[in-house]
Amino acid sequence: MLLDIVQNTLDGLAIGSAYGLLAIGFTLIFGVMRRLNIAFGPSIMVGIFAGAWLHSQWSAGMIPVFLATLAGAVLASAYVERISFAAIRGDAALASMASSFAIWMQLEEAVVHVFPGRTYAFPTLQTIPMLEIGPVFLRPEYLAMFLTAAALILLLQWILTRTRFGLEVRTLADNPEAARVSGVNVAQVAFLTFLLAAVIGGVAGFLIAATDGQITPKIGLWATMKGLIAMVIGGLGSLRGALIGGLVLGVVEAQAQWFLGAAGREIVTYTLLFLALVMLPSGLAGRADAGARTEALRRL
Repeated sequence: MLLDIVQNTLDGLAIGSAYGLLAIGFTLIFGVMRRLNIAFGPSIMVGIFAGAWLHSQWSAGMIPVFLATLAGAVLASAYVERISFAAIRGDAALASMASSFAIWMQLEEAVVHVFPGRTYAFPTLQTIPMLEIGPVFLRPEYLAMFLTAAALILLLQWILTRTRFGLEVRTLADNPEAARVSGVNVAQVAFLTFLLAAVIGGVAGFLIAATDGQITPKIGLWATMKGLIAMVIGGLGSLRGALIGGLVLGVVEAQAQWFLGAAGREIVTYTLLFLALVMLPSGLAGRADAGARTEALRRL
């Protein structure tokens, strides 16, 4: 049983890294704009189906499919931003969220009409034999997922802390009015942040689809729910929390899947979300940040 727990934990961390990328995409938009993009998952779905179409029509390899997935996700996200965010006042957060929900339905219906089948093949990463490390096994696609997610998170950290664009993003997230006064082009930074979130989400969607080897139009709903749950568990507005929430969600789901089956996994997932909302409304990272601030004040 202990070996099963260790194996499930390794698998869960790999899957959770992709969940973390989805949550980071949500968090970037929420942190900068103070608005929730409900159509984030469906935008990723458009990219995934663009990659699947290229693969089915032209037998394209992994790199063209990857680029098509990113391009589709970015274009769909740009459309969402123009319609649901740029065209609506900044203080109308509820209107933006409702508008993005309408765009969600629009994108999903468009994909269903273009791809009327229920399931479509997606090129897989299963080109390397299973890796055996002692008594545990590592699926090569899981390892690729984890390493790619880690590299992308490090790159994002560099962008946010070492570039002028990252400084503008952090300024806008901390104090929008101060950002405007200091000369930050708020509209441009918000739009570029939206596209950055789309790239991150597109990578996550590609990794997930390439691991499963098949997709359905419901992957938009799935990506939205996983990203939102991971973000809530980790803490709204915290990039570190988004990553932590994704990893925790991945491990919990892997353990629940093994011991309780698919139905039990979903019950455990939403129970975890409920407990996070009730017991840790500020999320895991939010609680840690609050503890650090309390300790600093105590020392003063």
